[in-house]
Amino acid sequence: MLGFLFTDPLQFLIWAAALVSAVTVHEFAHAWTAVRLGDPTPKLQGRLTLNPLAHLDPLGTLMLLLVRFGWGKPVVFDPYNLKNPRRDAAVISLAGPAANLLLASILSVLLRIATSPFSAQYLLAGLIPPFIMLNVVLAIFNLIPVHPLDGGKILVGLLPHRDATKVDLFMSKYGIFILILLVFPIFGTSFVFSIISPVINFLLKIYIPGTSLS
Repeated sequence: MLGFLFTDPLQFLIWAAALVSAVTVHEFAHAWTAVRLGDPTPKLQGRLTLNPLAHLDPLGTLMLLLVRFGWGKPVVFDPYNLKNPRRDAAVISLAGPAANLLLASILSVLLRIATSPFSAQYLLAGLIPPFIMLNVVLAIFNLIPVHPLDGGKILVGLLPHRDATKVDLFMSKYGIFILILLVFPIFGTSFVFSIISPVINFLLKIYIPGTSLS
């Protein structure tokens, strides 16, 4: 993605805008869901907003630009304000990827309208695909069941209480190291990429016919 900065600045700006919007929608969904479930913490911390500056994480943004996998600034919530902390935490975590896939679905409909014959919105056809791609990538990557990603909290919420406590404790200690080993091509290829890229490509073929993640 960074290669566009020097070869095609306009494309770089489009991808950058897509990145910002995907991360913003993702984190806003976490904040909105937490507040709806009874915890005002995200609102008090200024996260209940669509202002991108409230949600971008420098390292996560850089990772998205470099390898198309990354994250936003985590939304903090207080489980003691939730009626069912473990279940509600899983719901809050799921809200981010769900919002990204919902946005990708809406954009896919707009893309089909824009590419229909004699469409007045034909110019949008060249703008929408990057937004769809980054929303899909961000959603699927964050569903990996490892802390600190959303998938880790979703996994804990689905497990029986005793197992959930053990897994949560283990992931809190070692999750970030496991994630690094999974993401970075230490042995020549990224294990995570080989696992989730078929899922991403499957969704992209639905949202943008004839397109896949290269």
